[in-house]
Formats: sequence, structure tokens, C-alpha cells
Amino acid sequence: MTRPELRIRTDRFVSNIHAVRDRIAPSELMVVLKDDAYGHGLDWAVEAARDAGVLWYGTYDVAGGVATRRVLGDDGRIFAWVTSTDAEIDEALARGIDLGVGSQEYLARIVARARERGATARIHLKIDTGLHRNGLLPEEWPQATDEVRRAEADGHVLLVGIWSHLAEASDPEDDEAQTAFLEAVRIVEASGATPEALHLTASAASWWRPELRGTVSRIGAFCYGIRSADGPDIPGVAPVAELVATVVGIEEDAAEISIGSFDGIPSTLVGAEVGTDAGTRALQSIRATTSLVAGWPGMRVGDPVWLFGAGEHGESSATTLAERIDTVGEEILTRLTPRVRRVIVD
Repeated sequence: MTRPELRIRTDRFVSNIHAVRDRIAPSELMVVLKDDAYGHGLDWAVEAARDAGVLWYGTYDVAGGVATRRVLGDDGRIFAWVTSTDAEIDEALARGIDLGVGSQEYLARIVARARERGATARIHLKIDTGLHRNGLLPEEWPQATDEVRRAEADGHVLLVGIWSHLAEASDPEDDEAQTAFLEAVRIVEASGATPEALHLTASAASWWRPELRGTVSRIGAFCYGIRSADGPDIPGVAPVAELVATVVGIEEDAAEISIGSFDGIPSTLVGAEVGTDAGTRALQSIRATTSLVAGWPGMRVGDPVWLFGAGEHGESSATTLAERIDTVGEEILTRLTPRVRRVIVD
């Protein structure tokens, strides 16, 4: 078979989860599963994380939460953070999925759907701490808190979390965001019980800035071994996936490999170093379904070439490739098309 393969290492994923949990303790790990688990496959990621003892799972939308619940069964907590339709709210209520709430309009719809269904919605209220990616403004927060407490008294909602997003643009800006977040927590605490899940940080801030962590830390990229663009390597964490293509032809002093732009490889990656059994070689051109790599002595049809991975054959990481074209490692993974076969390696 000549189709390219994304080889996914379960043992590395589990090892990364353990490294992250050790680093952030006593904060609880929420493994983020957005974009089909960063292109690795949601079902595989949920099964592996569940077997590693993970209790919290973060999905972008309710559909991802429903898929996660299908794998988890009745166990585990699932958090879906994007604003949803009424039909999706109903799905979340039926499947026991926590909802991230960043507007009073969305809060009102959740309360109405829960009242109509005779259910109790578990919600995480979001304060906008400066990123302006959804979230209640500080001036809206006291009124929203009052509305939540009234709905709690009526049995329609349960406030189980307070959360936000960090810009991670600079330490001073993140400090200001934490100040706004803690003020929002203080207001909620003054009105009743403190929610169990307080979560402000994602991968980078959770790892490098312990003072910003809450009771829960949402971590996606680092669990999959994807470091931040322009960021340092993460001790004890390794890339979970490696992208491998096969030599399908020899053209003078170059090897033609079975991957191209139709597979999701950006044409702007020409010049990047890839790995071979003979060491690193330059990626010379990217065509529709094949590419050319600088040749090596004794190269043959059927030889493997590593586009990215853990560096065991001289290849770059996905993030190192991404930095060449001013993007992030997640994009290199998530843009791969279904023609790239996903192969799970235990």
C-alpha cells in the first residue's frame, strides 16, 4: 500500500497524559478533544485517556460531546464550550454533557430547555477576561450570577464551573486576566456555593504558570505532544503521531514520495527537512499527490520517509514545520485529509 500513514502511538499519548497530570497536580486534567482530537481520532483518544484514568473531557461542540459520551458510556465528565442550538442543548441534557455559557441569551435558552424537559443543566459560566472570545463582560457578571442562582433554586441548572480563555500574549496580560477571573469567582462565591470546576488555563499556561491554574486545567496540544509555536520543548512530552510516506519512484537524484498537497501538505513547506533511514533530506517540491525529496545513496522504491514525528529519523516536529509557514502545529495535523491512513500503534 502506498497511501501515506499517520502513525499514532498510544503509549506516547498515555505517557504524555501522566507527565501532564504530574506537572499540573493538584489541578485536574481536562483532555481537550477538539478537531477530532487534533486529527488523531476522537474515539481512539477517548478510549486511551479513559484507560489512563482521565475524568474530564473537553469538546468544542455538543456533537463532539455526544461522540465522546458514546465511547465513555456513563462515566466521565464532558464539557462542550461553544454556544449551541436548542436541539443541541436537548442532546446535552439527555447525555449528561456540561455546557459552557458565555452570554445571557444562551443562559436563558438553556434554562428554558431544561424547564421544558424537566431536567437540570450543568453549566460553566464564562467570564470575558480580555480575549473577547465569547464570555460575559464584567459588568454583566453580577446580573448573570443572580439569574443562575434563581434558576438553581428552581432546579433548572446547576452551576458547576467558572471558566475563561487566556490570550497567552504576555505574562502581564495573563496576570490581568487572572485578576478579572478571580473577581468573577468572588462574586459567585458571595452568592452561594463555589463551583467545583474553576478553569482558566490551557496547555502553555497550565504547564509554565502554576499560579494561574484552577481546580481544572484544559489541555489539548501538550497531551498529543504538540508544543506551542515559538515555544520551548516540553520535558517528558513527545509527539504522539508521525506522518510517513513511501517512496514510489526515483527521479534522477530525488525520491518521489506518496504524499502531496491533496493530502493536506502545504505547498509552502518546500525546503523543510524530512527524515529518511539515511538521515535528513530536503523536501524539494510538493505536487498534487506526490512530492520530491532530495535523494540518498541506495534509495529504493518502498523506502519510508518521515514528514514529521518525534525526530527519531531526523524529521521535524509538526510545530517546527508549522513555524516555517507562520502557523501552529495543530494546523499541520488537522489539515491532513482522509486519504492519509490513521494507524494506531500500541
